[in-house]
Amino acid sequence: METTSNIQTQPQGTPVLQDIEELTISLVIKNFNPTLLSYEFLTMSGIVPNTWELARQPVVNPRASQISFKNGVNIVAQGNSLSFIEGLGNKEVSQLQFAKVAQLYVEKMPNAEYQGLSISPKVIIPFGEGEEEGKNFINETFLNAGSWRNFGNTTPQASLNLFYQLDKCRLTVNINPARLQQPNNVAISAVLFAGSFNYLLGENPVASLTSQINQWEADLTTFRELVYQQILQKAPKTNVSLFDN
Repeated sequence: METTSNIQTQPQGTPVLQDIEELTISLVIKNFNPTLLSYEFLTMSGIVPNTWELARQPVVNPRASQISFKNGVNIVAQGNSLSFIEGLGNKEVSQLQFAKVAQLYVEKMPNAEYQGLSISPKVIIPFGEGEEEGKNFINETFLNAGSWRNFGNTTPQASLNLFYQLDKCRLTVNINPARLQQPNNVAISAVLFAGSFNYLLGENPVASLTSQINQWEADLTTFRELVYQQILQKAPKTNVSLFDN
């Protein structure tokens, strides 16, 4: 994976690499049509305030639609999935709007054929310039040493899928090497941790969704504990948004 990021600079000129974090709530809706997602629908229904400004021209077509707002909330419809996305950036968790918008969508559209819900936090951890640090971290943290590492001309690249059964849902974590491309064309080696808390719906799908969406902060705390404390064994860094320009 390759994405772009900002690097802040200390007074002495030393670059400060920052973790990048975003959150997604995805609704699985049977027979959902992506063209139903539009700015007019979102504002006229009261799902988003009409004071929210668009970040760019909306994309609306039968295959996929996307509405992006200047406050960092992105709503994406693709196939049978409707996703509400927001990068943390320098925001406090209490300032995030994506979950409230997802709740309002369920409230305004109670007759949709909801089939499932996932709450998906992501974090990209930068390791430094070059291409090897992220790959080496995965190899050395999760895989046994052996001659397999010296086969060929470059360090092998591994990706992992971890599955955890929690009390209320199943957690999947995908771990992949990544690169952060900087404006000065310097590539930063990183590792992407992508989590997904997958919930089943009860006999009353709307009530289930309302309850489960409210779990997003607890899920974020659980994900951060797994990534930072259990895997990286360090405290979280300051975050920047995937949607910063």
